[in-house]
Amino acid sequence: MKKLLAIASLLPQVASAATGYYLVSVYDVAGQASIDYKYWNAHYRDRRTAMPEIGFGYGVTERWYTEVYGSWIQFNGERTRYVGTSWQNDFMLTQGQYDIDAALHTLVERGKDRGYSVEIGPVLQTQVWRTQINFNVFLQREFDTGTASDTELVYQWQVKQRWKPWLQPGVQGFGEVGKWNDWKGVHEQSHRVGPALFGTVDAGRQQIKYEAAWLLGKNSDRRAKSFTMRVQYIF
Repeated sequence: MKKLLAIASLLPQVASAATGYYLVSVYDVAGQASIDYKYWNAHYRDRRTAMPEIGFGYGVTERWYTEVYGSWIQFNGERTRYVGTSWQNDFMLTQGQYDIDAALHTLVERGKDRGYSVEIGPVLQTQVWRTQINFNVFLQREFDTGTASDTELVYQWQVKQRWKPWLQPGVQGFGEVGKWNDWKGVHEQSHRVGPALFGTVDAGRQQIKYEAAWLLGKNSDRRAKSFTMRVQYIF
C-alpha cells in the first residue's frame, strides 16, 4: 500500500513531463513524418524514476506540426506502467521575417487514471551566427473529475552551437516556479540545467535526429540528477 501511495503522489508531477525535459523548437517540416522516441530518468537519493515515450509526428503545413504520443513510467527499475496519451500541436507565427521567430505551442494529455491536462505558451527562437538561442514559457493546468488545479508556470531555454550537422554542443535548462501569478519561494522552485548534444545523421532518403542532456538541480521539488534523450526517425 505504501508503494502504491508513493506512485500516486508522483503521477500529477509527471503529467506534463515531456516539456519538463525536452525543449520545444518549431521548424518548417511540411510533409515530413517522424517516429519519435523520448526517454528521461531522475535519480533521487532514495529512488529512481524513468519515463519512456513514443509517438508519431507530421508536418501538416509549413506552419503546423502535430504529434500524438504515449507515455509510460517506471519506479526503481520495476514494471513499466502506462500513464497517458498526449496530443501536441505547434503553430509557427513567423518564418524568418524578424530577428526572433515565434510559435504557439499547445499540448493536451489524457491520463490513464486521471483527467486531462493542458499546456499552452509561446516558443521563441533566434540565431546569432552559428549559435541558436531558444526560450519558451508555458502555462500548465490539470482537470480531474470536474475540478481544476492551479495554473502553473514552467519555462525552457537552450543555447546550441551549430558546429557540424552530426554534432552540435549546447546547454539546456528547465524549471517550474509554481502558480503563474503567485510564484513559490526561491528555495521551493524546481530548476534543472546541464550540457547537451544534438545532431542529425542522413540514412539514405531518411534522417535520424538525436539529442541528449545531463541535467542537475531540482526535480519535483527534490534534488535529482536527470538524463534525457530523444531520437526521431524522419521520413
